[in-house]
Amino acid sequence: MKLTKDIRFNKDGLIPAIAQDTDTGEVLMLAYMNAEALRRTLTSGEAWFYSRSRQELWHKGETSGSIIKVREVWKDCDSDTILIKGKASGPVCHTGNPTCFFQRLNPKDVED
Repeated sequence: MKLTKDIRFNKDGLIPAIAQDTDTGEVLMLAYMNAEALRRTLTSGEAWFYSRSRQELWHKGETSGSIIKVREVWKDCDSDTILIKGKASGPVCHTGNPTCFFQRLNPKDVED
């Protein structure tokens, strides 16, 4: 399958991908995709990403069991970011939290 939309991967062949809960709108995680991860996500109905540290594809939930069932995939206005709307079957974060975004920052967190 060739990606027919003008997806703008970075110089490393990757594009940021944000996963969002389709019902609540909560942002679940941010990861990266290469063309193959995007192709697999679009054709399988489950989220696939590319691990920059391991330099390999990974199927979200293959070790944790918390897969993301994809309902919609969008690209932004510049075609350089992907938005995956779906439902997770369990906690998305490797810490066990439902979302990776659970650490709030405040102005007092800024150091002089």
